[in-house]
Amino acid sequence: MLSRKGIIPEEYVLTRLAEDPAEPRYRARERKARFVSKKGNCNVAHKNIREQGRFLQDVFTTLVDLKWPHTLLIFTMSFLCSWLLFAMVWWLIAFAHGDLASGEGTIVPCVTSIHSFSSAFLFSIEVQVTIGFGGRMVTEECPLAILILIVQNIVGLMINAIMLGCIFMKTAQAHRRAETLIFSKHAVIAVRHGRLCFMLRVGDLRKSMIISATIHMQVVRKTTSPEGEVVPLHQVDIPMENGVGGNSIFLVAPLIIYHVIDSNSPLYDLAPSDLHHHQDLEIIVILEGVVETTGITTQARTSYLADEILWGQRFVPIVAEEDGRYSVDYSKFGNTIKVPTPLCTARQLDEDRSLLDALTLASTRGPLRKRSVAMAKAKPRFSISPDALT
Repeated sequence: MLSRKGIIPEEYVLTRLAEDPAEPRYRARERKARFVSKKGNCNVAHKNIREQGRFLQDVFTTLVDLKWPHTLLIFTMSFLCSWLLFAMVWWLIAFAHGDLASGEGTIVPCVTSIHSFSSAFLFSIEVQVTIGFGGRMVTEECPLAILILIVQNIVGLMINAIMLGCIFMKTAQAHRRAETLIFSKHAVIAVRHGRLCFMLRVGDLRKSMIISATIHMQVVRKTTSPEGEVVPLHQVDIPMENGVGGNSIFLVAPLIIYHVIDSNSPLYDLAPSDLHHHQDLEIIVILEGVVETTGITTQARTSYLADEILWGQRFVPIVAEEDGRYSVDYSKFGNTIKVPTPLCTARQLDEDRSLLDALTLASTRGPLRKRSVAMAKAKPRFSISPDALT
């Protein structure tokens, strides 16, 4: 009762308190696996890769693609292993020169104040991190020690450059900026400029702009060639209508991107009934541009399955002019309203334009009829007596 009056949303209403054990349970129909998720992740699992060595040929990209726990583990172990390796080298130099012998003699050590492996490990850290506490230092007694000092400094600089660059690239990855690029949860199909159009809404939550933003759409479906070859992921580009020209957009405020369903469209034979039974249809949307603040190219992706396309609906306006500037109400970003739309395919609409003419006539008569009824109710009624006519 409360949900019908609009007091409580329907999703918060408990529709069934208990299940009847005698009632048969029907298994829900399995949904089509997405090629691209709503958040933009590609739902593809790579298996049986035999040439694993190719990943080691591009070590930097492999490190950046790793998850954060693995990256931090490699970051820590790279420094620890280098410190331990050179600590062993310093200990061997001191052992070979006789610096570890007990007692003080007239022999000048290669490295002062090294008496055990612990002291050699501390000296290795001091050299590579350039701390220099002053208690241990290399003397001119051993040329080999001077060479090891140079090698360890070079190795330490290389490790710092690689690992710090990897951490920077992971924190500044392009998909982080894509988190504030949003798409409408549903796409709609309605009449615009006398043609059926596939429409969706895209927006940017940040004030910093996306430079040279372009958007592309593709239809991914399972097809079979005339020769009998089954193509599980057949991709077909969808052209878009844009007043600027091309696929470039000026994403300052949320925009409605639409595709005219004409004879060249892969949606030309799509009917309203197919949205509930066409399980192989998936429309992928890709937004790409350059981040204004960092100059890094970013890409945001989403997809729409057949049951996520609403027929006969249109997005509500969310941009309004207030106090001399435009304001955007993101609470209505995905809201839609029903509009008169022919329940036929675009092909049938092109072959019989009378369907659209009748729909347009009915939609124009509706407001006029309501207005005439309202005026009739508001019009005062006067009665003239016969005496007034004489």
